[in-house]
Amino acid sequence: MAKKEFTYMGKTLQELNKMSINDFAELVPARQRRSLKRDNTHSQKIFMGKVREGNNIKTECRDVIIIPQMVGKNVRVHNGKEFIPVLIQPEMIGHRIGEFVLTRKRVSHHAPGVGATRSSASLSVR
Repeated sequence: MAKKEFTYMGKTLQELNKMSINDFAELVPARQRRSLKRDNTHSQKIFMGKVREGNNIKTECRDVIIIPQMVGKNVRVHNGKEFIPVLIQPEMIGHRIGEFVLTRKRVSHHAPGVGATRSSASLSVR
């Protein structure tokens, strides 16, 4: 059984790579289309230049829309504390890069501390 080829809105990855940004913008949803049609910010322009040059890129621009030219690149995205590596897959096209790096940890609570409840006031603090 053959592996199914990736398509985005009926276009293959090769067809998407040949498109200009404005043609690609017509395929994505409205919010992403508006972001792509407006000019990128200065930091986004720097990031896009680095994407064209190399493979291992560090960025704090979490609001960049993933375009077909980014597929296969290794990008390290800042989550507020550290840079988390993300390998751009074809299924990520049209999403923002920050969606794939979580900024909050899962909360796990333990036993209450001293002074947290009335019963803990009677405990010795040793």
